[in-house]
Amino acid sequence: MFDGFAIEKLLLIAVIAGLIIGPERLPQAAEWLGRTVRKTRDYVRGARTRVESEMGDEMADVDWKKLDPRQYDPRRIIREALLEDDEPARPTRTATIPAPRTAPLIAPTFSSETPPPFDDEAT
Repeated sequence: MFDGFAIEKLLLIAVIAGLIIGPERLPQAAEWLGRTVRKTRDYVRGARTRVESEMGDEMADVDWKKLDPRQYDPRRIIREALLEDDEPARPTRTATIPAPRTAPLIAPTFSSETPPPFDDEAT
């Protein structure tokens, strides 16, 4: 499960934590860590049991290796998508919609005699 490099990292983290926490508080910290790990393990075990009981026989049919996200290589997915032969496009009938006949927009010009509209209730 762990390779040598991971064990070295964990050992280094433990030594640094021991130095930071100090010898007086180290027993309480170790006890807290143990409780937290046990609670987490029990929570995961309970969640797994609940999922298995709710899914029933369907749980045995699931191919977990197929659902592993580490197997998805974006480069391979894109390469396969680009190399796939697409089905020939079927001609589609598109209806032509005539453009609405509207008057051209003319920007109003404002002057000191004809100021722009003002809304007292606006911000």
